[in-house]
Amino acid sequence: MARRRKDEKKRRRLRVKKGDTVLVISGDDRGRRGTILRTIPKEERVVVQGVNIVKKHQRPIQAGRGQVRAGIIEFEAPIHVSNVMLVCPTCGEATRVGYRFNEEGRKVRYCKLCEADID
Repeated sequence: MARRRKDEKKRRRLRVKKGDTVLVISGDDRGRRGTILRTIPKEERVVVQGVNIVKKHQRPIQAGRGQVRAGIIEFEAPIHVSNVMLVCPTCGEATRVGYRFNEEGRKVRYCKLCEADID
C-alpha cells in the first residue's frame, strides 16, 4: 500500500459540477447565487459566475501577433467548494447532495431535502 506524503492532501469528491446553480454560504459574497463556470478538483475549488470578483493590474505583454492591453481587469477568482451549496433545480432550496442508483442502475445525485434526482 502506497503511503501519502505529509504535504499531500487527501482529495474529496466534488459534489457540484459545471453548470450547477450554487449558493455561497460563507465569505464576502455570502447569500449570492451563481452558476459554476469551472471546477478545479485538484485544489477543491470552483469558479462561480458573479462571485469573488477580483481586480488585476495587467501589464502590456506581447502575445503572439497581437498585444494584450494594459489596464485593470476584473474576473472571478476560485473559491473553496466547502463555501458553496448546491441549489436543487426542483425545490429551489440550497441542499446537501447524496448519491444513489436509479432504476436503470446509473449512479445519480439527489437532493437530500426533496429526494428528487439532480442529474
